[in-house]
Parts: sequence; C-alpha cells; structure tokens
Amino acid sequence: MTYRLPPLNALRAFEAAARHLSFKDAGEELSVTPTAISHQIRGLEEYLGFYLFRRLTRALELTREGRAMLPKVREGLECFAAAIESTRQHDAGGRLLVTSPPAFANRWLIRHLPAFTATHPEIQLHMAASLDTIDARDVSGVSGLEGIDVRDDEAEVFIRFGHGQYDGCRVDRLFAPAYAVVCSPRLLLGMRPLNEPSDLRRHNLLHDESIMELLDRPTWAEWLQVAGVSGINPDAGTHFSDPGLVLSAAIDGVGVAIASKPLIEAEVTAGRLVVPFDIVIRRTQAYYLVAPEAIADRPIVNAFRRWLCSEAATVAEE
Repeated sequence: MTYRLPPLNALRAFEAAARHLSFKDAGEELSVTPTAISHQIRGLEEYLGFYLFRRLTRALELTREGRAMLPKVREGLECFAAAIESTRQHDAGGRLLVTSPPAFANRWLIRHLPAFTATHPEIQLHMAASLDTIDARDVSGVSGLEGIDVRDDEAEVFIRFGHGQYDGCRVDRLFAPAYAVVCSPRLLLGMRPLNEPSDLRRHNLLHDESIMELLDRPTWAEWLQVAGVSGINPDAGTHFSDPGLVLSAAIDGVGVAIASKPLIEAEVTAGRLVVPFDIVIRRTQAYYLVAPEAIADRPIVNAFRRWLCSEAATVAEE
C-alpha cells in the first residue's frame, strides 16, 4: 500500500503547536524557532488545502478541521514512537527518572524507597519533584509526548495527582487520599481537649493555601459543614503557603490542620500526630503512575511499576 503523507516534521510541529496553542512554546519543545514552526504549519496547510489554526492577535485557535485532525495525528506519532521502541533492546538496569508532586515525594515515596533500592540495586533512581505533575482543575488530558525521545536510553516516568486521563500513556491508579483533621497529641490531653468537632472553636485553625488553583483541596468551611459544626469562622487561624509548614505547625501544637491521611502515616505511627475524629473528606482525584507508551515496556520501567503498585496497594483509602 502506498501512503500519501505530509512531512513528519510538519506533523510534529502541528501536534506541538496544537497542544500548546503557541508557536513559541512548540518551538522551544522541538528546539526550533517559532518562525520555523509557523513555516511548517503553513506548508502543512497548503498540502492539506485547509487552515489548521486561526491566527488571532495574541493567541491561536484550532479550526474545526484542526480539532478533528489532532487526535489522529497524536495517535500516529505515539504509534511511530512505540514501533521504534519495540525494536530496541534494553538492559534490566540503568537510569530511571521519577518526577512526582513535592508533597508525595517528600512524605510518602521517599519513605518507601529503601525497599525498592534493596531489591533493585542495578537501577539508578533519579528523583525530581514538580508542581507540573498536579493537574489543573480544568485539565481535560495530558499528552505523554512531551519531552520523550525514544532514541534516548534514559527512561522517565511520572506520578501525577489528578483525574487519570493522560493521552499516549500507560496509567496505573495508585491511591486516592482521604483528608482528615490532625493535631498534636498534646492538644487532646491539654487544657482545651478535643473531644468533639465543636471543640475546634477553642483552637487555632491551620490553613494550607499552596497551589489552591491546581486542585480541589478540602477547606475548613467544607469540613465544618460535613461535621455539622456552626459558629466557627472557617477563615480564622494561621495561613501558610507551604504544606510542610502546616504539618510542622500541627506537630508543634500550634493548631489543628486538615491533611491527606496517606501522607501523614509516618507521623501518626510515630505518635507526632493524631486523628481525633473519624470524619474524612474524599475527592475524585488520585495519584497515578504515568509512563509514556513508547517506553512503558522497558524492563526498568516495569520493575518500578510492579514495585510501586504493590506498595500503593497497602494504602487504606478509608
């Protein structure tokens, strides 16, 4: 069968520009100038006989034809990458880069890593933390093509917190956190004990205001409503822009916080924090292991996937 196809570089330029809705950002990703991206798109449009973008004053918009074409172009590029990857041989060991949300890395993943490194000394882990691994509220899907070059022997996987829709990736759900009130055990036995939710009126409320625009984290207003408590100002108390500071303040007895239960398991086990009430709030978001399909079958990726999914299975989503 003879295929009549436009140049591959033009299709890559279109996919990147459509994903970013920016010639500049597409050029940075593909290591070319915005002008080069524009020329590639223009040539592709001439080849196809219709426009793919509406070029506005300060923005790009996909045309109806561009929107219809994008999913299949993306699927085709992912198939090319997977086909090339399937012909390559990879050792069981090597370098694996794992990028995850900062709180997840700091409060859960690092504590579990000794078991992995003891079992797989041949794998050199490189850990990175990035807020980019947390989905925005209005995210509809994330492509697995960003930054992936199947000619590179380095493998990178991601742990994302979000809704689990990641185009071109193999996705494993790890766990969804339940949010609960936590405090120092000293508060339970002090002069103002916490026997029931209404006792919170006598305590300082701690607020985590970091990256609020990225996810739908429970607030004190919501927790108090679920607990059936009125007469408490849900905005009163001490506000922090870093989740680590919130937990440090709770451990030191500064006040009472709302925290993800899986991420405080070490503090609870050690007796530094307690969960005084059984009331929890859940969200639809969860943590996911995300591996681009082009590299998902590499031995190094499979080894990490099996281990991480096994560790995550021990988390009680209560």
